[in-house]
Amino acid sequence: MSENPKLWGGRFSQDPSPLLRRLNDSIAFDVVLYRQDIQGSIAYAQALARAGIITDAEAQQLTQGLETVLSEFETNTFVIQPSDEDIHTAVERRLSELIGPVAGKLHTGRSRNDQVATDIKLWLQDTIKSIMAQLRDIQLALITQAELHLSDPMPGYTHMQPAQPITIGHWLMSFVAMLQRDVERLEDSQKRLQVLPLGSSALAGTPYPIDQQKLGEALHMPSMPLNSLDEVSNRDHVAEFLFCASLIGVHLSRLAEDVIYYSNPAFGFITLPDAYSTGSSIMPQKRNADPMELARGKAGRMIGNLVGLLTTLKGLPSGYNKDLQEDKEPLFDTVKTLEQLLPVMAGMIAALHFNTERMRAALNDDMLATELADWLVLEKGVPFREAHHLVGRAVKLAEERHIGLSELSISDYQNIDPRFDEGLFYTLNIDVAIQKRRGYGGTSPEALRREIARVKAFLEDASLIPS
Repeated sequence: MSENPKLWGGRFSQDPSPLLRRLNDSIAFDVVLYRQDIQGSIAYAQALARAGIITDAEAQQLTQGLETVLSEFETNTFVIQPSDEDIHTAVERRLSELIGPVAGKLHTGRSRNDQVATDIKLWLQDTIKSIMAQLRDIQLALITQAELHLSDPMPGYTHMQPAQPITIGHWLMSFVAMLQRDVERLEDSQKRLQVLPLGSSALAGTPYPIDQQKLGEALHMPSMPLNSLDEVSNRDHVAEFLFCASLIGVHLSRLAEDVIYYSNPAFGFITLPDAYSTGSSIMPQKRNADPMELARGKAGRMIGNLVGLLTTLKGLPSGYNKDLQEDKEPLFDTVKTLEQLLPVMAGMIAALHFNTERMRAALNDDMLATELADWLVLEKGVPFREAHHLVGRAVKLAEERHIGLSELSISDYQNIDPRFDEGLFYTLNIDVAIQKRRGYGGTSPEALRREIARVKAFLEDASLIPS
């Protein structure tokens, strides 16, 4: 056996194969957990002292040694050794070099199973705060643009076909609403990150008189686990985060798709900023929305990470299994993807230029057909289904003549139904149609101001969004 044994090895007569080490070792990617691993170890050393398992002097030695290790990581002077299997091994190996045999007491009653579960929860707590702050930045960029375009009309689409007039502000606020749900989901997930794994040991719980309540308070995990066998193998929080991230990706992909369409010269609704566009190596005229295309692609990547983890989890027997090591790379990759994507989306949105005249010009009378049906309901008491049928006949007539609804004469309308009168022409107006939509979530400037105020109040709530 090697003179530098691992955290395990007493019952083995050979060192692990180098081929196994290449497959098994996780230090190359779980090193990012160093801060959380040391944070958990310091709290655990103090818990051991409170339980009388180690002396206060030993706890102080362990704490000071761990703080030195943390400083080495923070200053990029920590040297990973070939024997370091994972972040836990690396920290304990270096701690032993610094303070000697007392370092061997730190792992009393603790397993890497509950240790890594604790590390991941601590890391996710910090990470989610950062992601939420970046989502807030995107929401604020959207709101700022929406406030500039509360009354500017544009076509609204269903099935990618012209449907009804809305405002640019209404379109922008639709994505604010999506991202608000994303933030709320992340906030809700935090309570499941506050259940303490440390003390569950390998699977059966600790036999030592550790005060888990105080340990949990020290780590901002005040909730106690229901079952230690479950807790060491629980990766619901990783899957939940990956789902939240995937849905963020889906929402940003939908925004990206709209921007790609609307910035196409065939639409001409949006002009892309130079700082967030790319060109072509052969076609000098090109202005490509590459950030938006990458947003679509990154959504697929994050969804793949989620599906991969769920597939790993679905067949596991009870307790910890090495398969769970496969939770980290998709998790870290997804977070890195969001950290790259979110600031670009915020910058891109803030710099978009809306061609308001082009957007208004894209509106036509056909998009007011519902207004006409509503007029029959409200002014003439016609049942909506009948009104829908009558207006459909007017649309067909206008289409046959290649004119708009407002260009049909009153006699044309009365030939369809005598209840039509001159008042119908007032309702065939884009701005009037928009102003009518004053209900919650509506497209009118009045409704938009109300919804913007609601979202701003949400964003300013420090308990939800960190500053």
